[in-house]
Amino acid sequence: MYFLLAAVVLILMKYFEWGFAAQWPWWWVLSPLALAVVWWAWADASGYTKRQAMKKMEDRKQERLKRQQEALRASGKRRPH
Repeated sequence: MYFLLAAVVLILMKYFEWGFAAQWPWWWVLSPLALAVVWWAWADASGYTKRQAMKKMEDRKQERLKRQQEALRASGKRRPH
């Protein structure tokens, strides 16, 4: 995502001829887009994206269980066996 943000900023700077990127060639300005493609390809091929999604789901699950346990303690009721 940072590569895309950098690319958008550089493209706008180049287009409006503002700042240091105005003097750069277009291939240099567009290089963060290529880096983003490389990053996404690596992340998908290595399983990084899947691991991050699974970690996020596990964190949500743990937070939900924690909230439920706290709610049970606060109500003073116990779950029947």
